Amino acid sequence: MITSTSNGQVKQAAALAKRAKERRQTGLFVVEGRKMYEEAPEDWVEKVYVTEHYIEEYGKPKGSCPWDTVTEDVMRAMADTQTPQGILALVRQPRWKMEDVWRGEKPHMIFLETLQDPGNLGTILRAGEGAGLTGVVMNRETADIFNPKVIRSTMGSIYRVPFVYVDDLEPAAREAKSRGIRLFAAHLRGERSYDREDYRDGCGFLIGNEARGLSDEAADLADCWVKIPMLGRVESLNAAVAASVLMYEAARQRRNG
Repeated sequence: MITSTSNGQVKQAAALAKRAKERRQTGLFVVEGRKMYEEAPEDWVEKVYVTEHYIEEYGKPKGSCPWDTVTEDVMRAMADTQTPQGILALVRQPRWKMEDVWRGEKPHMIFLETLQDPGNLGTILRAGEGAGLTGVVMNRETADIFNPKVIRSTMGSIYRVPFVYVDDLEPAAREAKSRGIRLFAAHLRGERSYDREDYRDGCGFLIGNEARGLSDEAADLADCWVKIPMLGRVESLNAAVAASVLMYEAARQRRNG
């Protein structure tokens, strides 16, 4: 059992939870909680840490991956949450390629420009999986998808929805368009309501920064600007909500043929 918060493994886990640089250098990220651990592909899991109380309640960790028991104090030192659930795993980061993002005959993609809120990013992955999203393309200025807050918000979708970071969205958008994927920008100056467009073939949605929206350069990559009509005095929606509205409209159209 690991009993000291000065243990090297404890320090590594804590660093992975707190610092993006550590995650980039090691290629690992931290997963907390029983659900997120049990949904992780077994060959992604590097090491598992559990408390004795967790073992008493749920049994030993599954599979053949190495694991150690830790005290409650040590678990709190390793975890990002204030009330850890008694299990924490170090997981290898997936290496998706662009071909994974626009897979299939009718890709359903989302392009994110400089999203900063971890909760928004995680929610977009989670909602995207439910809407049949084939993948996510993000610029480097978008929040770190392996941030523990993002991981928790995905509720497991981090394991199943392909995503890539790119230095510049433009080449990726141009390549998507060359593959017959039509791009739509969620924009306050959109001339057509989002539900008046056809998303049944390959499509991609461009979503911008929470405060500034899409840059002019990113918006100009779209084939069409669409708006989400607002009632009352609301001017715009949260980035994750707007993305979800668009993705689920595409999913609805595709279900109905």
